[in-house]
Amino acid sequence: MFALVFGALVILGAIYAQPAAREEIVVVLPSPDGHTGTVIVQRGGERYVLNQPFAASRLTGEQSATAQLSDAEVRQSFGVALEALPVPPTTFLLYFVTGTDELTDESKEELKQILAELKHRPVPDIMVVGHTDTVGELEANDLLSAQRAERMKGFLVEIGIPGRQIQTAGRGEREPLVPTADNIDEPRNRRVEINVR
Repeated sequence: MFALVFGALVILGAIYAQPAAREEIVVVLPSPDGHTGTVIVQRGGERYVLNQPFAASRLTGEQSATAQLSDAEVRQSFGVALEALPVPPTTFLLYFVTGTDELTDESKEELKQILAELKHRPVPDIMVVGHTDTVGELEANDLLSAQRAERMKGFLVEIGIPGRQIQTAGRGEREPLVPTADNIDEPRNRRVEINVR
């Protein structure tokens, strides 16, 4: 049996040389953000703590061993399993001009890069969530945040992502990135979050 572990993500499979000789391998991989979790492998009275990238434990019959593998060794041994993994989820943030659904100049440039990346994702599942700062009335901000989300959905549909794969929501001023008092113009709160799975 083998397991590739990304933090808490485990892929399991089995390798059998012959019915009596079963081999189990556990390998810890860094997550996409570089973080490595900890996996404890126990067998009988033995316990192995794996907490480094590419740390491995091999259990064959009654014998156990640990090793530090390289990225190349892991890719050679588990390449097929790694290729079968889905693309990790990601979140993009884009920002707006005050009181509008018009992107800032910086976000217009970033949108081009986001759209190019999304074209290469197989069948993405996308959630677009619009937000506002606290300037204005609550109801108006609810409407504006929904308009921002729908505008971004339109851009995604234009590049060929089916609308049925894109959900939208407006949160108004309820979920600020930067908590503020009422009627505060905070550019980081005027945003959409594009969550891609």
